[in-house]
Amino acid sequence: MNDQSGKQQLTFRKFQDGDSGHLDWDEHFVRSGESDKCPTYVHRTPPCQGSCPSGHDVRGWLSITRGLEKPIGDQTWQEYAFERMAEANPFPSIMGRVCPAPCQDGCNRNEVEAHVGINAVEQYVGDWALEQGKTFAPPEQESGKRVAIVGGGPAGLAAAFFLRRRGHGCTIFEEYKTLGGMMCFGIPGYRTPRDVLDGEIKRIIDMGVEVRLNTRVGTDVSVDELERDFDAVFWAIGAQTGSPLPVPGAQAPNCVDGMSFLRAFNEGRLQHLDGRVLVIGAGDTAMDVAAVARRIGDITTSHEKDRPDAIILGQTVHDVAQVARRQGADVWIVYRRPISKAPATEHELAAVVAEGVEIHESLAPLEVILNEDGRARALRVAPVDWSGGEMTLLEDQAREIECSLIVGATGQAGDFTGIEDFDNGKGLMDADKNYQVASKPGHFVGGDVIKPHLLTTAIGHASIAVDGIDRYLQGVDLRGRPRVDVHHFNLLEELRNHDLGPGAFDGTPTRGTDDAEFAVHNYEDRSAVEIATAENLFLGHFKYTALHQREERKITADDVLGNFEERFTGLSEEETIAEADRCMTCGMCLECDNCVIYCPQDAIFRVKKDERTMGRYVDTDYSRCVGCYICKDVCPAGYIQMGLGD
Repeated sequence: MNDQSGKQQLTFRKFQDGDSGHLDWDEHFVRSGESDKCPTYVHRTPPCQGSCPSGHDVRGWLSITRGLEKPIGDQTWQEYAFERMAEANPFPSIMGRVCPAPCQDGCNRNEVEAHVGINAVEQYVGDWALEQGKTFAPPEQESGKRVAIVGGGPAGLAAAFFLRRRGHGCTIFEEYKTLGGMMCFGIPGYRTPRDVLDGEIKRIIDMGVEVRLNTRVGTDVSVDELERDFDAVFWAIGAQTGSPLPVPGAQAPNCVDGMSFLRAFNEGRLQHLDGRVLVIGAGDTAMDVAAVARRIGDITTSHEKDRPDAIILGQTVHDVAQVARRQGADVWIVYRRPISKAPATEHELAAVVAEGVEIHESLAPLEVILNEDGRARALRVAPVDWSGGEMTLLEDQAREIECSLIVGATGQAGDFTGIEDFDNGKGLMDADKNYQVASKPGHFVGGDVIKPHLLTTAIGHASIAVDGIDRYLQGVDLRGRPRVDVHHFNLLEELRNHDLGPGAFDGTPTRGTDDAEFAVHNYEDRSAVEIATAENLFLGHFKYTALHQREERKITADDVLGNFEERFTGLSEEETIAEADRCMTCGMCLECDNCVIYCPQDAIFRVKKDERTMGRYVDTDYSRCVGCYICKDVCPAGYIQMGLGD
């Protein structure tokens, strides 16, 4: 509804008009305000974490940021939050900038007004850690085991981080002259500032990681040598080979793939274009290609060596002096589906449109039209009708689009030269749930070479694979993975960190554990199998609070040329804390006092101040509880479950 000022005021009702059926008797039965069930405290995984491919404990570091979870000793909250972030992801500053944030899509706060700005908080903490020179400590004890890591991109670097934390030695074999992989070569520098990336990479290498650059496994080093010299191998070769357009004429020299285009730009070789550029596809790679093309602009060139394809294919380098003569490039995105179905991040799509890129949707490429020199002069396309739910090609309406460069961004594959045995026939590698390579014990894999996806996905692969590598090195059978496979909050670990852990059990028989010091009473951890959905929450507790957005530079078609400034300006400390305060701590105690205030029997009470920590804020006097369900109904975070006594 709206108030007198016209502003939206949200209301939440447990029951709607017309509801008449009773709730499930197994879950909710009350007789004259009493029942046989008493509250217990149930920890579930929040949907933000369940939606994060790297399994970030998002709720955990948001709770630290807002002050719910206290730092250990004399730590600042920023340092404590950084350490919590790094348990799942050693690149908070980069991920806070470029991750499309599926965690925000899953955020239950969307049911109130808008998601929590998770990546903005992550960027602030990551930038703070870099500014303060925070490092990762080397392992206290070395295992004596050595692991070869093939590829120095996000998956390989993350694997090195997780391996060193477990005390295993590791060597990264990188075929290029620098580390970073897709973070360096596949994403434009204005989205991943090089000083930020270098700082986050250096922290990992300084843990004691050996690096061999300009060394390709399969050519310079054989697989047999890796198996001889190392105890296990982690493959992180990425999918940096673009798939050619599956149409006749795509072999033309000026028909290139998106990954090669971005690499040429990020290496400083490609500095301008010459004529219309057609970008085929509408994923994030296509958006990056289009955005770069608009920024570097167009220049009329009469020299064959200055053609963009010659630069992209590595035959020469652009003359910097020529850049002054450039103008805005004519860039089109051609997509065979309606643009509303584009897999690209919505924000990136909106940005390239604002920057002057033309979108031509529902057009299917048919053929690359060549000139007498064998170069592409046009792309023949036909409209596609999707009204029936399937692709109907309208070939009788086919036409030609003139162009000087065609960039295909419709698929990626790995380069298996010299390691052909690992190719699954689709230019990728197969793996089991522990990310061990199929039929190759001791070989593990992660990142885009399994399936091209997000940077955070590659990091998540590395974490799970290293868990498998660690068990393999110990000679322990690889176990099944939990249903909700993330970096879970551990209440026992939290209690012990604050010197509040339970004491030892002396063997004395006891009936019940509510007064026992050796047990954590009335707490159940279901985080490995359950997500805290909005249905578990009392949304009426939360007031409408606007999202604290990072300031974004609005770049238009008129000022995009040569504009390589970062789009986003990070939040201040005050804004960061305020944004974290919007978190609903789904599946964990919010410390709101609702259950204490509304309990008619005064059965729920706060734990003593010197015994409190995250997850241990309230307790229940079961001699007073009558099972009225009120505490469960008013718990905003869905932490209270009626069930003790079943």
